[in-house]
Amino acid sequence: MDKKNTTIGVILLLAGIAGLFYSAKQQASRPVPPPAATASSTPASVAPAAAGTATPAQAVADVPPPANAAFASIAKAPAAGTVTTLSNDVIAVNFTSDGGSIRDIALKHFPATLGGHTPIVLNELHADPMLGFVDLPGLDRRTPYELVSATATEVVYRATFNHAIEVTRRYTLTAPGDKSNDPYQIRHETTFRNLTAAPAAFPRFELSLGTAAPVDEHDLGTQLTSGHSNGEDHTFTARNKLEASGGFLGMGAHGEQSSITAPGPIVWASTTNRFFATILTPDEPAAGTVTRRVKIFPDQPDTNHNAFGLAEATQFDLKTLPAHGTAKVGLNFYAGPKEYSRLSQSDYFKANQDKVMQFGFFKWFSQLLLVLMTWMHHLVPNWGVAIILTTLSLKIVFLPLTLKASKSMKRMAKLAPEMTALREKFKDNPAKQQTALMELYKAHKINPLGGCIPMLLPLPFFFGFFQMLQGTSELRFAPFLWVHDLAATDTVTHLFGFPINVLPILFTAVTFVQMHITPTPNMDNAQAKMMKFMPLIFLVFYYSMPAALSLYSAVNGLFTIGQQIIINRMKDDGDPIHAAPAAGPGGKPIKNVTPPKKK
Repeated sequence: MDKKNTTIGVILLLAGIAGLFYSAKQQASRPVPPPAATASSTPASVAPAAAGTATPAQAVADVPPPANAAFASIAKAPAAGTVTTLSNDVIAVNFTSDGGSIRDIALKHFPATLGGHTPIVLNELHADPMLGFVDLPGLDRRTPYELVSATATEVVYRATFNHAIEVTRRYTLTAPGDKSNDPYQIRHETTFRNLTAAPAAFPRFELSLGTAAPVDEHDLGTQLTSGHSNGEDHTFTARNKLEASGGFLGMGAHGEQSSITAPGPIVWASTTNRFFATILTPDEPAAGTVTRRVKIFPDQPDTNHNAFGLAEATQFDLKTLPAHGTAKVGLNFYAGPKEYSRLSQSDYFKANQDKVMQFGFFKWFSQLLLVLMTWMHHLVPNWGVAIILTTLSLKIVFLPLTLKASKSMKRMAKLAPEMTALREKFKDNPAKQQTALMELYKAHKINPLGGCIPMLLPLPFFFGFFQMLQGTSELRFAPFLWVHDLAATDTVTHLFGFPINVLPILFTAVTFVQMHITPTPNMDNAQAKMMKFMPLIFLVFYYSMPAALSLYSAVNGLFTIGQQIIINRMKDDGDPIHAAPAAGPGGKPIKNVTPPKKK
């Protein structure tokens, strides 16, 4: 590997890592709204009421503040109707007669806080009720609905629009043990019935998917996105797309936008934060979507980007209703974790809803790693061990290529004196120098690019793993040894207010050792100095990243060190380097290319 290839490899590595971390570093400087000083530490109860029982809203108002303390200061409009709670094995859904919609959904298997027992609640800010009509005069989120019926798995509401159209809203949960639908998915139907003897038109309406908000006070909100699909293409809009931006050197600059509208057909629409998603899948393609920023921290200035959440609504059009005629809008509504293994199940999700994982350009590597890691977790139920076993599996798969590349680097190291002499001999003629080097490589059957493989081969998997970590709910609050949460930093203590994160420091030490024992033939002083700083650069990048990423990289480095020690002890390097004479331009042998030793 000559110095040009070394430089290119290092630049590619740094450019790739810088690209991944750029947006996160930009967001890191933005202040996160603090929790209210008066926030109660008493967790909110999500225990369901008796199935089919309507609970007065006044009683609900006496429930303590939500478990997510960062959101406890949010002003919530008091409910005027009644709340009915239905639940199954995985979710507890609070339905409200205000708008005949879903107030919020508790995910029973996902605690709101590390070590806590209270479930996290989706749409707990109540900025927009889920599946509620948005800004439709006469039929909006405040319109009182009559509770028609409620059973263990179904609730039905009814209201009248303009004294002419009866609107009936039916919600059905997946019962425990029912395999016909995913347990996180709610079936919904809204039926419109014309009460008059004349045709009646119903205006275009929007159904809300709720408001996506950061999962806790440490979440910077960089993963708040809305999305939609027309069945072939998938488009996602991040919260910062609605914010004013100066762009990059003026390119891509845009002002603040109140909303972003996307035309149909819409096969599904979604809102997501880092770990959880809501997905609306209509029976028939919808007419469009509208994405809006929603102020979730009223006491914070508008200049604070993290004072806003992200809301999306799906637009529907109805044909004119004939006299006494009816029309129906049916859909499935998923509210749960961003789990690739779940969302990729074709039995329940038939329109590629797994795209909400947003694995990006390296999605194939992300999916492969996640599937392999999940399989390992089934064998050993610890996500840290699963990461180690996944890393070991990859090292074994690529071992033949690594051995071949390492042998090439060892042979190049033995040719270093001849290569140095050629550069000195043709230092004033770069073209002849390059030709002489290539003929030297050819004579000794060495591929000058062969040594780059060990450095470049892991990069797609590294980028895929990094991207996977941005939205994999499986790793949230997953412990490993001293690590309490693999999806966060592994801070063990603070020194003068500075967090001490062990895994990034361990990875840095491993990188130093790895560089020390790995052959670096033909590297000049400038390149050598640059490489010495690489571990420190990695330390800066990794220090605020999830512990799982540092664990993967540190374990990968340890396995690489083990491989390199074995390779360094191997004597089979192929033919001796003097099997063929070095040749200069024109194929003539080069004589006395090695400078004599100074006396």
